[in-house]
Order: sequence, then structure tokens, then C-alpha cells
Amino acid sequence: MLKYVCLVIVLQTLWMVQAEAPAYIKQCHRDDPKLVDCFMGAIEHLKPYLASGIPEIQLPSVEPFKMDSLALQLTEGPQGYKITLKNMEAFGASNFQVKSLKLTENNEPFKAKIVMPKLKIEAKYTSSGVLLILPASGGGDFHAVFEGVSADLTGKTSVRASKGANYLHIDSLSLVLDVKDVKMSISGAFNNNRILLEATNLFLRDNSQIVLEAMQSQLQKKLASEFGKLANQLLKNVPIEQFYVN
Repeated sequence: MLKYVCLVIVLQTLWMVQAEAPAYIKQCHRDDPKLVDCFMGAIEHLKPYLASGIPEIQLPSVEPFKMDSLALQLTEGPQGYKITLKNMEAFGASNFQVKSLKLTENNEPFKAKIVMPKLKIEAKYTSSGVLLILPASGGGDFHAVFEGVSADLTGKTSVRASKGANYLHIDSLSLVLDVKDVKMSISGAFNNNRILLEATNLFLRDNSQIVLEAMQSQLQKKLASEFGKLANQLLKNVPIEQFYVN
């Protein structure tokens, strides 16, 4: 009789945990022969919630996706041209598609590939040094459009127990970014000096891939860090038993 009562309690508990899965969670079953496809679908299911944010778990909207600053040295020498971007905001991060997913197995890292058709970046811009023989120190607004964006993510996870439930945690995450086409420009800089604005925009137009390469290492680290924070904010509020069910 006692065993029966215990079994009923366990089953009721499991049913309650699964039944209480929030709307933003798409559940996947352990015995699903297409488990990877289910997890990819569960990530896609999150897209509208990531776009609007999930206030009940303090998950901010990724529209825009915010980063702090990047510092770039674009030309060499004592008067080399330097750019600092601050208060960066990326628009379009929620419009992603999961192209592939490899789950963690035998302590190996998980891998995923996501693509985004377009990312629009806005930032505050300051510069110093000489550009195309012109002194080009100033500040203004920076604009960029990345098209054909793909990101290869690699990370490691662990399971943490808390308050009678298990939670997945991303311990490390790295990201490799590939951008097929990029356009960059500035506005409102140099007190709207037309010559300096045109010279800077000419440089950015003709050297956008070089500028992207200069910012890529920092950008990848910042994106990986922010993605990891967002993912863990979600995961620490959703027990594994709610999205990975028997």
C-alpha cells in the first residue's frame, strides 16, 4: 500500500511539473526518435517570446540586442585611425533559424548553427587619428547592416540541482560569426563637416569587410557572452523536467 501511495505521489508530481510548463516552452520527449528536431523546434518556438521578452523570469527582449562597446584600430602608426563604438544595439536577432544542432554527448560540447537574414546595428561613434590624410577626430552615430549572417556556436553544459528540481546551465559558449555582406556608414559627426563625413563614409564603404574583420574577434566574444547570459536566465527558471519529459 505504501509503495502504491508513493508511486501515485511521484506520478502526480511529474504530471504537475510537466503540466505547468509555461507557454514559451515546447516540450520534448526522451523517447522521441527525432529528439534533435524537437529541440530545434523548441528553440524556434521561443522566437516571439525572445522578441518581446519574458517579464516573469526577468528575460529582456532581444529587440534590440544590446552590447556595450568595441574599440578598433583601423590604420597603423602614431596617427592611426581609431574607432570606438558604444551603446551598441542590434536589430533582427530574434529573426533567426536553427540550421543544425548536435547535443552534448560523452562530455563533448554541444554545437549549433543559426542563421539570420539581416542584422541592423546602431551605435554611438567616436574616432581619433588621421583618415585619408585628413584629421578625423570626432563623434556621431554609426550605422551598419549585416546580411547573410550565420553563427556557429559551441558550448558546454552542466546540470545543477535546486529546490528539488534539475536545471541546465551553459558553462561556456563560443561563437564564430560569418557575414556575407556588410554596409557601414556614420552620420551627425564632425559637426556635419561635409568633407570629413564623405571621406569617412567613403572609407567605410570601400573597407567595410576590413572593418568587420577588425571588430570580429571582440564582437564574437561579446555576442557569446550576452547569448550565454540570456540562455542561462531562461534555463535557471525552467526545470529540465518541464522541457525534457518522459
